[in-house]
Amino acid sequence: MATILLADDSEGSRELLSAVFSSSGYSVVLAQDGREAVELAFESVPDMVILDLHMPRLDGYQALAELRADSRFAATPILALTASAMESDRERALAAGFSEFLTKPINLAFLRTRISRFLEPQGEAKPQDQP
Repeated sequence: MATILLADDSEGSRELLSAVFSSSGYSVVLAQDGREAVELAFESVPDMVILDLHMPRLDGYQALAELRADSRFAATPILALTASAMESDRERALAAGFSEFLTKPINLAFLRTRISRFLEPQGEAKPQDQP
């Protein structure tokens, strides 16, 4: 069973997405902020990490930088999740090294599709715009 680490400072977002991922057959590790996300990632080495971009202690970009600096996360899908939906935000996130850029409110069907494409061995997932 693949493990997804989800970091979001919104308890409601964590609860909703955790339920979606669990019902899709994934194990879920939850973090309340970027620092906790990095610590939990180093402990559990998840198959995917989803980071809210705006969190306390470490934001999503800072957490991404710490994870990508560790060779265990060089090829791990790390997705940005944010309410900032401007094209410049998307470009900045992808340039920083995120594997995908997802905006809130999230389309749950789209999210399930993106997650499965990254975690299923059928082929490489490529970043695409959210519908």
